[in-house]
Amino acid sequence: MRGFLVSSTVSAAALTLPFLATSSGAAAPAGASSGATSFTGAPNTVPGSTQSLPLVRLGGSDRARTNGPAEQGVPQREVKPFSLIGIVWDDAGAELRGRAQVRTRAVGSRAWSGWQDVQTHDDDRPDLDSGEARNGRLRGSTAPLWVGASDAIQLRVRPDAATERTPEGRALPAGMRLELVDPGAAPAHHSRRVPVVPPGTDEERASSAANAPLAPLGATEIPAAGRKAARSDIAATGIGRVGMPSDEPEGDTENDDSSDSSDWNDSDESGDSRVSEDPDDGYDQDGPSDSGENTAPDGRYTASRPRIVTRAGWGADESLRERAFAYTKSVKAAFVHHTASGNNYSCSESASVIRGIYRYHVVSSGWRDIGYNFLVDKCGTIYEGRAGGVAKPVMGAHTLGFNTNSMGVAVLGTFASSTPPKAAVNALSSLTAWKLGLFGVNPRGTTTLVSGGGNLFKKGASVKLKAISGHRDGYATECPGDRLYSRLGTARSAAARLQGR
Repeated sequence: MRGFLVSSTVSAAALTLPFLATSSGAAAPAGASSGATSFTGAPNTVPGSTQSLPLVRLGGSDRARTNGPAEQGVPQREVKPFSLIGIVWDDAGAELRGRAQVRTRAVGSRAWSGWQDVQTHDDDRPDLDSGEARNGRLRGSTAPLWVGASDAIQLRVRPDAATERTPEGRALPAGMRLELVDPGAAPAHHSRRVPVVPPGTDEERASSAANAPLAPLGATEIPAAGRKAARSDIAATGIGRVGMPSDEPEGDTENDDSSDSSDWNDSDESGDSRVSEDPDDGYDQDGPSDSGENTAPDGRYTASRPRIVTRAGWGADESLRERAFAYTKSVKAAFVHHTASGNNYSCSESASVIRGIYRYHVVSSGWRDIGYNFLVDKCGTIYEGRAGGVAKPVMGAHTLGFNTNSMGVAVLGTFASSTPPKAAVNALSSLTAWKLGLFGVNPRGTTTLVSGGGNLFKKGASVKLKAISGHRDGYATECPGDRLYSRLGTARSAAARLQGR
């Protein structure tokens, strides 16, 4: 589905999105070799780089001696330091059907890690008919994996075994490359000790200004606010009445001359998108009466605003993303994800993990910006994701088919068999209570979204979903992992209570 583009620039210059060399012939940065290529951020920005290594046929594999698809990989080799890895390929519509494993050597160590699996299906991505998907830069990709500071790598990708339907086995996607991401160290001023940093570039000013009036220009965090004070955040959403807009797909509307909120208000929408209570949730309908203590003057149940670390706070290199912000009409649902990047990070490394994911999404995968609207770490810290304003309906790239009129929240880590920390679940509840409340949404309710096309619902299908859903509710995937998915009921109940319901 499609959103609106609003210019984020204060100059007329167009952004040239940096992109890595690929086996299909895209241009490499000046001076790069035909083997490994790299991209480094613009001068005077947060340091960081990406090394791109082409996969080769591994001659020692059993498959290499047969007529079936051969195992591919990167033989053991030393490289420049990196902390996050992923695999990309030419065709964004192709799937990597096989098993990918990597092992690394930590900087300063002679010991190698054990083999780690890389999640080969990354379904957190732009909708198929969105401008982001049609920009010609999109590539197929795995989920990123955080491995920590390393300087040596070995990768193997084994195709799925032959079956009756595929007697010759599954071919691996063309143009596969291993991406080694160094997120760089954030500048010293990116800390709570320096709450405001004067933006140095047009992109930095635009990203920060999108959060007005919640925080001053250059703020490294948006402070927490009580329910009464947070009600004023409704004005920052850019929408009007409590009634939410229709989910019918809209044509792209580009407006690079103004960021007037009327471009994404709901003044002429006729669709009924009232949030209904889901009887399966066991919601107690005898909650607090609408006395005005829990609701805004227009009837919305609102919640306190949690503290949110801004893009400046986690050290985003704003020169990487596309300049224009993309908005949808409303926020009617929150999709919960895990990043599948592993749990081997400390809370002090969270900003580095996010910078790595951001660089992987944009530079390696060809997205306009990081895909998630928000991220939450294991200690419960909430981070701003895609640029455009934390209170606004920013169009993300997180749930294929349902990026319109929704938001995506990713918990850093992998929660298939690991239990998510209580602090992370509590932060998820606080964030969804606040953001959904701004748009008049009951966290314990259901809503209807129109599918943009995926492997569960065909394009154009009206789908009833819980207001707080897991990624797997909109797309056939394991995300957000069984353990995190099982905690969503708790998050819904807590978020509703925080709204005073």
